[in-house]
Amino acid sequence: VRQYRQDGYLVLEGFFSPEECDTLLERMAVIVERMDVPLHCRTEFCTEQEEQLKAQGSADYFISSGDKIRFFFEKGVFDSQGDFLVPRERSVNKIGHALHAYEPVFKNATHSPKVQELSRKLDFKQPVVVQSMYIFKQPGIGGEVTPHQDATFLYTEPLGSVMGVWIALEDATEENGCLWFIPGSHKTGITRRMARTPEGTFPRTQFIGSEGTYADEKFVKAPVNKGSGLILIHGEVVHRSAMNSSSRSRQVYTFHIMESENTRWSAENW
Repeated sequence: VRQYRQDGYLVLEGFFSPEECDTLLERMAVIVERMDVPLHCRTEFCTEQEEQLKAQGSADYFISSGDKIRFFFEKGVFDSQGDFLVPRERSVNKIGHALHAYEPVFKNATHSPKVQELSRKLDFKQPVVVQSMYIFKQPGIGGEVTPHQDATFLYTEPLGSVMGVWIALEDATEENGCLWFIPGSHKTGITRRMARTPEGTFPRTQFIGSEGTYADEKFVKAPVNKGSGLILIHGEVVHRSAMNSSSRSRQVYTFHIMESENTRWSAENW
């Protein structure tokens, strides 16, 4: 607890077993095999206006995903007809944002007694799960995630009420895109927020403020092994991950817990 509060993140060894991770991996393989590709990925576009409509469809698909299970793809994985150019299991960037609500295997992991006990030890009084994601970090094409703070996207008043729980379902190494953190960077607030724009406008979200600039030497890597590595992420700690340049994926399941007691969830959150 002391180290988490000091650094803004914490690696916990031995939290989930490899067998527990395999259960999530196996269920996700079934979900991907059965997934429906969203309409905005299926339609051929050629004019500037139609490209705008495609972008609008993508934005609407994202902005309404908070209580659904939806699919978000890597760039360049569809042809002009919306058919896969790569195997479908290699096409997905992430799946979000309510696996914890509708998929029993993920719900059990999210609300497990171990996670509940962890929340109590960190003094959460009325914890709620606000979102969940399954991130694939595909071999060779899994994109870089630039430095950011989760509270930019999950804003609360007061700040400091959100914590990410990041579970490595496969080894997360420097080669395939492990997380990097700036220890202590959660103590100075946030530099930008992503907020909804007024109903009926496009784009559907905008950034207020701008991301800070951070020296590379301030980042500390946090490689973890399958199952044994669970990382707690304070909502305001600066973190990033590099592109996956290896031949191995880096699949993780992650969700965010918010302290709901005496906390206001921003109505401007996506």
